[in-house]
Amino acid sequence: MLYTVKEVSTLSNVTIKTLHHYHKIGLLLPRQISESGYRLYGQQELEKLQEILFYRELDLSLEQIKRLLEREVDRPKILVEQQAMLRQKARRLERVMKTLEQSIQAMEAGVTMDQKEMFAGFASEKEWREALREQRDYLQETYQVDLDTREIDVTRMNEQAQEAVAFMTEMANALKSGVKHSDKRVHEAIRRHLEFLGKHGHAVTPRGFADQTRFFLQDDFHLQMLEGQQTGLAYYLSAAAESFASA
Repeated sequence: MLYTVKEVSTLSNVTIKTLHHYHKIGLLLPRQISESGYRLYGQQELEKLQEILFYRELDLSLEQIKRLLEREVDRPKILVEQQAMLRQKARRLERVMKTLEQSIQAMEAGVTMDQKEMFAGFASEKEWREALREQRDYLQETYQVDLDTREIDVTRMNEQAQEAVAFMTEMANALKSGVKHSDKRVHEAIRRHLEFLGKHGHAVTPRGFADQTRFFLQDDFHLQMLEGQQTGLAYYLSAAAESFASA
């Protein structure tokens, strides 16, 4: 089955303009061009687009992604590699999650949180460089790709980390409070989360998000991270995402 650029845009939540740009720079070529001049994409192109979006989650440049995808590596290996790098990113978010949880507990208890603890989860530029060093070294050693960390938007990275933690905490609180996974409040929280991702260059469709949460159930690292925050959270999140995607 072939898909037009408009259909691919709808499926992936990647703008038509971006898909045209990916074609122009040779990052994602369509399967064929119709006689009428329409770009047509097949399943292989959709899978490659997914791989591109995973790499974008790692804040790699389009040039770096192109170099990675030009390697003679099969798709299963690429996904395993991306999984390892995304795990590193997830570990960096854990500190922020702990800080947010402590802030909520302090607020509920009516106590003032220690100032040092208030900002313990937010990295400075130096701390972000240190956190990214492992990923940078891995890319350089394995693929000879240089992850440019000379300019780091600390505010943006902290905002994204904070929002991710806030969303997971909101889901955990809904679960603890007995709110059904299909409740409109849960759907609204997911909508806001996906909207935030889209505004910050990490567009994810409702179906794509549901697929990600199913992956969390199969991946020990993500499963333990979510279940460590709240028992049943991984399963609740997956059910909620599926409900939202089907709504």
